[in-house]
Amino acid sequence: MRFILGTKEKMTQVFTADGKVVPATVIVAGPAVVLQVKTKEKDGYSAVQIGFGERKEKRINKPLKGHFKNLGNFRFVREFKMADTSAFKVGDKIDLGTFSEGDKLEISGISKGKGFQGVVKRHGFSGGRRSHGQKHSEREPGSIGTGGMQRVMKGMRMAGRMGSDRVTTKKMKIASIDQENNLLIIRGALPGRKGTLLEISAK
Repeated sequence: MRFILGTKEKMTQVFTADGKVVPATVIVAGPAVVLQVKTKEKDGYSAVQIGFGERKEKRINKPLKGHFKNLGNFRFVREFKMADTSAFKVGDKIDLGTFSEGDKLEISGISKGKGFQGVVKRHGFSGGRRSHGQKHSEREPGSIGTGGMQRVMKGMRMAGRMGSDRVTTKKMKIASIDQENNLLIIRGALPGRKGTLLEISAK
């Protein structure tokens, strides 16, 4: 299993060999450093913990400083579960050299937060009729009750907070890699805003 951490930079477009334009997302990925290798015997599960990004030293508490072992002042720390961790050791650097153009990736991140939204935007409701005296109900949900049970059923789609969810996109294809500048260009759109942390993995 190959993996790395990155931050979403911007969207752009790439041209395919047959001249078609494809939307793409630019990611600043790596280098990441292995902070801990977890094993089933010691930790109950096997995983590799990596650190990525930088932040001011004064913003890191003492337990984290001890955990980082002078490997760096990391902004993000994430784990990737895997069956065999024997290929990794603390201090190893992970960069884009492990990936190649055309690889299919699984990418996870937190989607953009939209705040409190109504049912038309949140669930795609069509709204009320524009005729027969329905003056103020264009974006209303309509009836939320039932005929027989006389209560609102659990799971009823209603207005509420939208976005800020963990989203995983699969089979995302690498359009190109700029290893010198740590840039990964992925075909298609990815969750989040500029600066969102993305967990990138490939089998």
